This record gives sequence, C-alpha cells and structure tokens, in this order.
Amino acid sequence: MASNIASKSSCFSMASIGIIVLLLSLPCEAHLSSIFYDSTCPNALATIRSSIRTAIARERRMAASLIRLHFHDCFVQGCDASILLDDAPSITSEKNAGPNKESARGYEVIEEAKTQVEKVCPGIVSCSDIIAVAARDASEYVGGPSWTVKLGRRDSTTASLSLAESNLPSFRDGLDRLISRFASSHTIGQARCVTFRDRIYNNGSNIDANFASTRRRGCPTDNSGDAKLAPLDLVTPNQLDNNYFKNLIQKKGLLESDQVLFSGGTTDSIVSEYSKTPATFKSDFAAAMIKMGDIEPLTGSSGVIRNICNSIN
Repeated sequence: MASNIASKSSCFSMASIGIIVLLLSLPCEAHLSSIFYDSTCPNALATIRSSIRTAIARERRMAASLIRLHFHDCFVQGCDASILLDDAPSITSEKNAGPNKESARGYEVIEEAKTQVEKVCPGIVSCSDIIAVAARDASEYVGGPSWTVKLGRRDSTTASLSLAESNLPSFRDGLDRLISRFASSHTIGQARCVTFRDRIYNNGSNIDANFASTRRRGCPTDNSGDAKLAPLDLVTPNQLDNNYFKNLIQKKGLLESDQVLFSGGTTDSIVSEYSKTPATFKSDFAAAMIKMGDIEPLTGSSGVIRNICNSIN
C-alpha cells in the first residue's frame, strides 16, 4: 500500500506523491494544538475560512496556489511564513527565488485573511498559522480532503533566498532529483507554457501524441506564449482528486516532473494505486499535510506574531 511506503522524499507544488511518501514517514514532534486559539481568538478559524472561500470563489485556480504556498513555506526553514516577507534592508525575499518568482501566488489572499483576523483579535494569530489553515480550507473547497490543523506557530523574522533556491524543485527535475529534493506532483492547478514547451515539442517517446498536439495549440514554439496557461489535470482541472494519476498512466502528464512519476521507476506502484483508489490518495494526502505543518515551527518565545504578513513588525 502507498500509505505504508517509507521513503526520503519531500516537497509543491500541490498535491504530491513526494510530500506523501516523505511526510508519512516523519516523526511528529511539533508542540502544536488544534485548540490553540479556542480561548484567545475563538472566531479565528471561521474568519480565515470565510476569507479563503471568498478568494477561491472569485478565482478557482487560487485553491491550488494556496496549497502550494503552504508547501513552499514549510520546506524553506520550516512553517514560519518566511515566504511572505518582502525585500527589506535585512531581508532578501524568498519570492525572488527561481521556483517562486512569477510562479508562487496567493500572497494577497493570506494578507487579506490576516487583515480580517486582526479585526476580531489583533496580535494573536500568526501568518504561518493562516497559511496552514488556508491550505486545508482550499483543499476542502475544491473537493479534496479536510484535516484538523494544528496551531500555535509563530512567524519568522528572517527569510532565506538560498534555501528556497536549493530546497524547492524545478519542473525539469528527474525522479532521483525530485526524491532527493522532496519534489511534488500536481493534481490541481495550472502551469505556464514555458514550463512544458520542451515536453510537448521534444518528448515523443513518453507523451501521448494527441495530448501533445492539443497542448501545442495553446503553447507556441516562440516565447510569445510563455505565460499562457494549461491545466495540470486534463480531466478535472478544478478539483483536487485522483484523475491526475490516471493521466500519468496514459502519458498525459503536463510537466516533465509529473510524467517521470510514472516512467518505469520506483513511484509507478504509487501512481497505480492512487489512480484506482481515490480514498487512499485523499487519506494519505491529508495525513501528509498534517505532518508537513509540523516541520520546524517557531513556538513559545521564538519568532513573532507579525502585524502584517509581508514585513517584520
């Protein structure tokens, strides 16, 4: 069973084999609690949920972006909202890292949720907790699993551009590289033409010909179409479900780093299982997200509660 596999791999973009495989094998040591705000800010979760649902209703793609944002935060110096910090005299923003620049999204959605929470209980709820709750609410809104979010994280006063460059994956990474760098696969969301152009024009042996032809119509060979988008999941692009894995078996993975997960390697059996048993995928995904939220949080007197998420108080 995929849920019993223990392997060193990690990483988001969104729903990920890599995340699941790694995180289910990690011990849970973070001192967090799902009832952390029950007495200090009892309306925190409802306020965040309302704000997140409003944002996704406005743009369904935002669900994938928020899940990815949580991932890209946690795998760079822990779940501490460092990804939200803008450039400042003492900060070199992670937003400028290759895997994030012109790719990571949803910063303003987290900021708006923070603004709404500050109105009901100022100075209490961290930006890092809002990111974690937003990922859960986003998943649930688009048909994915829900889970109990543990809370009590505090926000960092630092960011690490270098760690963001080294810890987060590239869309070109091969399987070994993905596993060593904790990379993920995507069941929901969209990708820019520049990230899959080589695959649809130059990868004849490991891509369905009709799928490649369809994608070429929206992705020209010259760089004029770099920003054009295509869904990562051909069948249910706006749902977090297991159709993505069925696509891989049919050689219809959009990115190289997607299709490599079903290319005769060690992850083939996981893809096969998830394609057949959506309940297993959802259960493993939820468990993995809980564990990801436990990665090196700042608690107690460490870190701060930022007043606004993109800058230090």
